[in-house]
Amino acid sequence: MVATQPTEAEVRAALAEFKDPETGRGVVEMGQVSDIRSDTSGLSLTLALSSHSAPLWKDYQTRCTGLLRGRFPTLSAVTVNLAVHPRRPEKIGEIGLAAKSVIAVASGKGGVGKSTIAASLAYGLSKAGSTVGLMDADVYGPSIPHLIGINQRPQVVEMDSGKKIQPIELDGMKVMSMGFLVPPGEAVVWRGPMLHGAITQFLRDTLWGDLDYLIIDMPPGTGDIALTLSQLLPLTGAVVVCTPQDVALLDAVKAIAMFRKVNIPVLGMVENMSYFICPDCGKRYDIFGSGGAKKRAVEMDIPFLGEVPINIPIRIHGDEGRIGANYSDPISAPFLTALYYNLVKNLAEANRQQPPLPTLSVI
Repeated sequence: MVATQPTEAEVRAALAEFKDPETGRGVVEMGQVSDIRSDTSGLSLTLALSSHSAPLWKDYQTRCTGLLRGRFPTLSAVTVNLAVHPRRPEKIGEIGLAAKSVIAVASGKGGVGKSTIAASLAYGLSKAGSTVGLMDADVYGPSIPHLIGINQRPQVVEMDSGKKIQPIELDGMKVMSMGFLVPPGEAVVWRGPMLHGAITQFLRDTLWGDLDYLIIDMPPGTGDIALTLSQLLPLTGAVVVCTPQDVALLDAVKAIAMFRKVNIPVLGMVENMSYFICPDCGKRYDIFGSGGAKKRAVEMDIPFLGEVPINIPIRIHGDEGRIGANYSDPISAPFLTALYYNLVKNLAEANRQQPPLPTLSVI
């Protein structure tokens, strides 16, 4: 059987229904397929995807390769090269924030590791290739400066539009927190209007630039800040963090109810401190119970993003202000990678125009 080489038109027709993970629109229609070459050595092309979907690039490269191999089975080789497709975010909300996805990370109660998960999500997305901002909205108890190991005051710059705050940058990620503005150990004693003003200023007057993701570390509970955010800009959704025991799940359910009341979608639940593996004997201990968050997520029809065990490296890196080091640690990295991968995957599949990607799991 003589192999026939597909024409460029045939290749484009084969990819006509292949959808971009960020927009859900066809990659051919959006001009994201180029450099199509077909000869006796095989077929090669370039597929351009935006940095918003950076964690999914390899999956879509594999999917595109498989589609072409299935459509043209006589080809000796199929090579899909990746490139960055520039797509700037539109400004959203009354404050004109230039971000594609704004995600609040919340919990119904304190002490469940919400800030660690928020910082890890932001750092992981940034490490994967997305443009990320991390905003610490926990004004009364900011933890982000400690977790990332930075305690410096941001600069204020004069611009035509007035004074703006230059966020702190860490490995390409932009960070803003009340902890940068208040001396360590000093309490913030504010009522609702002052809190509203601070959050508004953090969003409106910080030089975030163009962002793929703005991750917002929320204060625990169901207070004023969620209402403030819902008024200022359209949130993409919320991630709710809890531990397995019933008392934490009760409060997590309240947080979910709050987000639903203000029309903020819940993008997923994370079960933190799921279990502990003894490093000496390898035995598993379910200190706070097991599987409670996953079960509740199923009951409430909410995606489950993953579980993170009680993990000594995560604790050490957080205490040392090196939260990003968790992604270099062979124990903690798979759990945290699963969280941001599943989050971005769920956002892509929300278009309901793609077959499901595999859920990344380390369980």
